[in-house]
Amino acid sequence: MLARGSRRVRVAAGWRERGGSAMKSTSRRKSGSHRLDLNEVRMFVQVVRARSFAEAARRLAVPPNTLSRRIRQLETALDTRLMQRSTRKLTLTAAGQDFFDRCAAAVDGVLEAGKALVEGSNTPSGLVRVAGPLDFLDIFHIEWVAEFLAQYPAVRLEFVLNDARADLIDEAIDVAFRGGSSRESPAAYRQITAQYLKLVASPAYLEARGTPQTLEDLGLHDCLIASSRHGRITWKLQGPQGNEEVSVSGRFGVNSARVLVKSCIAGLGIALLPDMLIEPAVRLGQVVRVLPAYRREGADFNIILPSPDQVPTAVGAFIDFAIAKLQTVMAAPATRTAGSHARSHAKS
Repeated sequence: MLARGSRRVRVAAGWRERGGSAMKSTSRRKSGSHRLDLNEVRMFVQVVRARSFAEAARRLAVPPNTLSRRIRQLETALDTRLMQRSTRKLTLTAAGQDFFDRCAAAVDGVLEAGKALVEGSNTPSGLVRVAGPLDFLDIFHIEWVAEFLAQYPAVRLEFVLNDARADLIDEAIDVAFRGGSSRESPAAYRQITAQYLKLVASPAYLEARGTPQTLEDLGLHDCLIASSRHGRITWKLQGPQGNEEVSVSGRFGVNSARVLVKSCIAGLGIALLPDMLIEPAVRLGQVVRVLPAYRREGADFNIILPSPDQVPTAVGAFIDFAIAKLQTVMAAPATRTAGSHARSHAKS
């Protein structure tokens, strides 16, 4: 046996050095390339601690002959005999003792790290980056954020809000909330709620301009356009007679749903907006529904994940929490319409 320090093993390359001169290992030529297997290192540590192949095999839940073969493969990879075997006992060689002393603590560290990760994965913790539209925290109340953080003290939330759709991978987003048809979004992980776009206007606007009675009447009104384009556009709606279309125009347009809600409340015109966005304003009487028999599909609110596989516990906890809260917003939709507003106004 060579003295310690006089030889060096290069496991991946398959060369050994003795006394400063390099030579190709003959055992390597016979067995072929054999890289160091950390599972075999773990088995070696267990054999040493058990002082028996049979006992170590029992602890590792593998057959004794499999364990013996894996230890021989480890010795082949190291090109070193690690232990002397007899029918009664195992004896470590000097190289085997040295290898055990160097790697046992490292093996324990890896196993402890894995155990901590598995146990910790059951407790929500760490940073969760959430993407959503600019007005997301108008829908998802900040009080809910405080409630979630109090419920999960080891979790941190970071919101990335932008009306432009975030690149979930490039921006390291854990979960995104997006509107639109879930059927057109193959990346949709879960639909929070099926939504519709509804027609609304402020009481002040309707008092000044009158309330549309038919779909065609919209063409005579100022309609708020969800884009920066000028001129007439076509709204496609579902009504009592099925799919219908109407050409509308207006003097104000913007590519932000949040601003459209504000402009509608301010009396700038009639808007076609998702239920979830207009619900608070309807409940407060800031806007009322116009032509409630008409609506448009495609305003679903969806959860998007970079990957639906192995969702981190903290992300899953936030998703479940958010769904429960957001669905309460739509649990009892307001039904205040232009007609009911007019009747209550007349009584007063």
